[in-house]
Amino acid sequence: MPSDELTSQVVALFAAINRRYAQESEAAAAPHELTPLQAKALRAVEEPMAMRQLAEKLCAEPSNVTAIVDRLEARGLAERRPSPGDRRVKLVAATEAGLSVIANLRAATPFASHPLERLDQEQRETLRDLLHMMLGEE
Repeated sequence: MPSDELTSQVVALFAAINRRYAQESEAAAAPHELTPLQAKALRAVEEPMAMRQLAEKLCAEPSNVTAIVDRLEARGLAERRPSPGDRRVKLVAATEAGLSVIANLRAATPFASHPLERLDQEQRETLRDLLHMMLGEE
């Protein structure tokens, strides 16, 4: 098989995985009147984390994350609290209502929650290593 065809197939598979992940995430978020990004943020703060850390995890600008957290807070799904180690740092944490929504989101997103489930440990490590190579991070 020509490498151009193989590359096309691999790229198409990446797109299909991304599409499946996005569709599943969107369908799970909709009944909770959340955007997929809000749902992703909520799931991220199942364990409290700093706003800056959340921004990094979401690959988003801190100002955008502030608006997302504001919306989650207004819905009673997340709260800001001072960090015990540094009161200048604000942590974002899911509330009890937020934890309930997270459990529902997880149940409604089997592929997105466990995309590598069908791969054994060695296959996962190989995939990770290959993706690092693709990014030039050998």
